[in-house]
Amino acid sequence: MKRVRADVKRRDRNLEAKSKLKTMVRQFAHSIEEKKADEAKKLYPLLTRLLDQSARKGILHRNTASRKKSRLALQLAKLR
Repeated sequence: MKRVRADVKRRDRNLEAKSKLKTMVRQFAHSIEEKKADEAKKLYPLLTRLLDQSARKGILHRNTASRKKSRLALQLAKLR
């Protein structure tokens, strides 16, 4: 019973974190599409920090977080 309660708590926390992460990625992608370099530059450090935190907490695998950061950096570099 306790395991089930703990799993539900963990699941809710993970879903919330993933949702926040996806929202920020969408905002970043939107700023890239709109060619708003200054907005993308502001979002990138926040996004990388969030990816690192997600990897540290076990929400994302560390290689997945690293891959996403790399791809976002490439998109930002192409925008300049």
